[in-house]
Amino acid sequence: MTMKTPTSAPTAAKPGQSPTGTLKYDDKVVQKIIGIALADIKGLLTVDGGFFANLADKVVNTNDVTSGIDVEVGETQVAVDLQIVAEYGIDINQLYQRMKDVIVKQVKEMTDLDVVEVNVTVTDIKTKAEYADASVSLQDRASHLVNTAKDKVSSDDHEPNRVE
Repeated sequence: MTMKTPTSAPTAAKPGQSPTGTLKYDDKVVQKIIGIALADIKGLLTVDGGFFANLADKVVNTNDVTSGIDVEVGETQVAVDLQIVAEYGIDINQLYQRMKDVIVKQVKEMTDLDVVEVNVTVTDIKTKAEYADASVSLQDRASHLVNTAKDKVSSDDHEPNRVE
């Protein structure tokens, strides 16, 4: 016969006493905070998720702001690794400093975690025009071809049959 050890249920906090517990953040939450915070940084064309993520982005339109952002979230600190594409002609050192400032500020304000490390690898440099051309996905191109074909078929249906 197995004896069960009695367990006590959590007790409610007494009036005037704060309840106990912990607050933790999933890596995805901190990645998303960083991704959204970096969205409007001048000179940063994109945070780059590497070959396979970029391939997926080219096939299907995605709005994954966490792509290319790796974080290690501890109880009180965060370390961040980013891969980016910078705009040609900008001062990359200043871009790096602006990125660090924004990341530290937003993560601290939203989570009270301290960012202790921000590592950035510049994987490419492009002009805005090169970036815009590269940003058109295969899905966009296929949709454009389908719409063009529909328009052509539709206009052919409305032309009178000619007998020569």
